[in-house]
Amino acid sequence: MTEPSGRRERKKAATRQKIADAALRLFLERGYDEVGIRDVAAEADVAVTTLFSHFASKEALVFEQDEDFEQRLVQAVTGRAPHEPLIPALRREIQALVRHCTAEAAAPIWLMIDASPALRKYEESMRLRHAESLAAIIAADPGLPQTTTAARTIARFVIDAYSLAREEAEPEAAVDEIFRMIEAAWEVARSA
Repeated sequence: MTEPSGRRERKKAATRQKIADAALRLFLERGYDEVGIRDVAAEADVAVTTLFSHFASKEALVFEQDEDFEQRLVQAVTGRAPHEPLIPALRREIQALVRHCTAEAAAPIWLMIDASPALRKYEESMRLRHAESLAAIIAADPGLPQTTTAARTIARFVIDAYSLAREEAEPEAAVDEIFRMIEAAWEVARSA
């Protein structure tokens, strides 16, 4: 996550993190469905309105790194070296994200997400939004000649690679396998 530069931005970021940490702690201790927004606000020692100024919904508290995840994918495309191929840049970023999300400390969070229909639905909508953002960046890159359909397809494949790999017994090997298929699809799209 990028570091906020000014005092006000740092204070906002610290409050946001305090709320997210309090929410996650309560959700893991009591269960997601057993904790209300008021409980989280009280635990974080903020007003409910302050909580909602940082998070749009209860589900967003669980996925507090959502924006950072999306920005990392965008940066993988826009920040790659000149003439660096797209797919290896995206593969490296997905590999890093999968490593982070499959760390032992993340297991209880994923169990909670998998057990909650509301969180699974939120995660699905988040993935679709990430895929659309990634597709727009790919389509806008003048060095990547392809159709909008190809950009959207590759973006969906990349986002799905993250989800599929994190569920596998050997997530990093799964990323490698999936990205071989993505690379092949990208080559077909580029040559069409």
